[in-house]
Amino acid sequence: MPTITRRQLLSASALGAGGLAGLTACGADGSTGSPAPQAPSTAPGFPVRYEHVFGETVLDAPAERVAVLGVTDADPLLALGVQPLTNTGYSFYPAQGLGPWATDLLTGDVLKLASDTQANVEQVASVRPDVVLALVSGIDEARYDQLSQVAPVLARPSGSAPYAADRTATTLTIARAVGREAQGERLTAAADAAFTDAVAAHPEFSGRTGVVALPYDGRYGVFSPQDARGAFLRDLGFSLPPALAALDTGDSFFIDVSAERLDLLEADVLVVLTDDTTRAGVQADRVLADLPVVRRGGLVLPDLDVRGAMTYNSVLSVPYGVSRLVPDLAGALS
Repeated sequence: MPTITRRQLLSASALGAGGLAGLTACGADGSTGSPAPQAPSTAPGFPVRYEHVFGETVLDAPAERVAVLGVTDADPLLALGVQPLTNTGYSFYPAQGLGPWATDLLTGDVLKLASDTQANVEQVASVRPDVVLALVSGIDEARYDQLSQVAPVLARPSGSAPYAADRTATTLTIARAVGREAQGERLTAAADAAFTDAVAAHPEFSGRTGVVALPYDGRYGVFSPQDARGAFLRDLGFSLPPALAALDTGDSFFIDVSAERLDLLEADVLVVLTDDTTRAGVQADRVLADLPVVRRGGLVLPDLDVRGAMTYNSVLSVPYGVSRLVPDLAGALS
């Protein structure tokens, strides 16, 4: 996997706390930015209206053929028992865009799209979808308009930044779109329970500080609690050290830390996300090695799948990531 550059870091997922802009029941005459509505549905709870950053989309019936653009949207869809027709996903998993927590749920072929932001509209149209999921996505309004000529599009929630729809909002919105709302609520509860159970089993996490960082270009990007990776550690009971928290303006998903200020990474636990091209450099970083947190054994270097699970932060990846990361965090504090 190639080294992540500053540009890639800035455009990477910011899966922070986006508000829940769920689908709600509406009248058949509701307005929509989507194509002409389907025939009236007799399905309970339909039609439904979904408000998003580009306006409003109405679904007249539960979607059965679902195209996925959002980089993590396939996870809740598969957890709900619905097969995606297309997918994007992160570069950790180039074949299908799915982590090991989700691959066993895929029973058929999926058309892998090269990009969510520049999705090939003809490819999406070729699978004849009932709906296009672009919740955890960076599409702009022009691409939204193009895709809306193919099928109704569920874009990111109103008021959220690109890639900033949180786990609960994404799961419940998708569940409502496919007519499986109760199942979606159970899935979100189970993911939340994975965190609360881990915290209950490890009271030593309470009140501790933790940092999740990614090396790039000789520096480190620290993920804020609004980002999926920062939120993962936050939900396990850790908080940013005060010096870093003071630099978190809330308008970005990461805090830039130069090589001259690695002292800002000092915490009870330091989690550095690496891959095959960056791990050796982190391990050889003498300035990093001299930090008290590293000297006392507080450095955690998760494998690529744990890194992926933290980045996806979905109802499927959370139990997987928690079960593998928590023992390392406990060991780092012992």
